[in-house]
Amino acid sequence: MAAALTSLELSLKEAPTSGWTSAYVLGLLAVCLVSGGAFIGRSLRRRRPIVDLGNFADRNFLVGSTLSFVLGIGLFGSVYLMPVFLAFVRGHDALEIGMTMLVTGIAQLITAPIAVALEKRMDARLLSAAGFALFAVGVAMSAFQDPRSDYDAMFWPQVVRGVAIMFCLLPPTRLALGTLPPDRIPDASGLFNLMRNLGGAIGIALIDTIIYTRSEPLGQGLWARLQAGDIAAAAFVGAPAELISGHNGSFDADATALLDPLVQTAASVQAINEAWMVVAVLTGCALLSVPFARRPAPA
Repeated sequence: MAAALTSLELSLKEAPTSGWTSAYVLGLLAVCLVSGGAFIGRSLRRRRPIVDLGNFADRNFLVGSTLSFVLGIGLFGSVYLMPVFLAFVRGHDALEIGMTMLVTGIAQLITAPIAVALEKRMDARLLSAAGFALFAVGVAMSAFQDPRSDYDAMFWPQVVRGVAIMFCLLPPTRLALGTLPPDRIPDASGLFNLMRNLGGAIGIALIDTIIYTRSEPLGQGLWARLQAGDIAAAAFVGAPAELISGHNGSFDADATALLDPLVQTAASVQAINEAWMVVAVLTGCALLSVPFARRPAPA
């Protein structure tokens, strides 16, 4: 188990920069598959395994764990993407980033009592579906940023995500653990939390892969549009309109030196926007698992 999780985490960390097909990453993934397979086989054969994987045989626990995994992608991914944008695009320091991201925490704090009250009275499946749908919308709202986006542009997406988070945490937990006998809940709770952390690790690796691999082609696309005199591309990049308007062909050395840092930053923003949208789509896909769950007992 330790070897499988360690090799998986290391491969997810190195894959975006070293490449998913590099010998180092493929070797780590091979270790993960072999050791993970051995761990699963041993756990299923033992009467009292160190981790009871039999909990996944419960349909509600499987659905709840799926929701927890997807929430890890969205939750850790959004908390990762915002500092990346604010630091590398906007040039903010740690305190400024923290003050900007405080909005999500405040919205979550205000929503918590409401979520607790509703969770005790309503079907956990309905609340889970509403929470993940709202969270997906909040993530998608961040997929339309430009190099000048800052606190104002990030305010409402953070509010939506902050409101949704509690409905993505409490109802899926009851959905996953509410149908299990009390003696199985400790093991199941550990697995449930592990799924969220694994989702976060895989989500961040996916985000890094998108940012590292998509920035260059997106930058080339922006250069092509600027060379064709595209005013919309100039506005997005932040280039002087008079330099781009009516232009056709390559730029001279002075114009290239002026535009190059703007294009690189804009390409990074487009790659980050693509990462936001991928996370939003994956979060929305979690809704497909909710109908397979049975209604758990009241909280």
